[in-house]
Amino acid sequence: MSKALEKIANHYQKAIAGELEKIRVEEWDMDVYCKRTYAFRDEAKVIELQSQGKTVEALVESLIIKALDKDGKRIFVDADRVNLMNEADPAVIVKVAGQINNIGIRKPIGDVIKE
Repeated sequence: MSKALEKIANHYQKAIAGELEKIRVEEWDMDVYCKRTYAFRDEAKVIELQSQGKTVEALVESLIIKALDKDGKRIFVDADRVNLMNEADPAVIVKVAGQINNIGIRKPIGDVIKE
C-alpha cells in the first residue's frame, strides 16, 4: 500500500470508529446518533436516488441507513421507508437528514493537516 493510501485508510478508520454524534430531535422527543462518515457502500443507494432526481427518497434512505441509537444500532429498518415517506413531517425529515449528512463537514475528523 502506498503512503498516500495508508494515510487515507488511517483517516477513514479513525472516522468510522469514532464517537457517535448526538442530534436532539425535539419534534420526535428523541435523540438520534450518527457517525461522522459512512462507507461508500452505505452511501451508494443515497447517491443513486439523488442522481435519479429522487431527493425525498434519498433523504429517507439517509435516515434509514444513518440514524442510530446511542448503542450504534440502526433506529429504522427498510420496512419503515413507507411510514417515513407518508407519516412523518417532511420538514423534520429534511432537518434531521441534513444534520446527519453534514456532520462530517461541521466537525473535522482526526488531526488537521497543517501546510
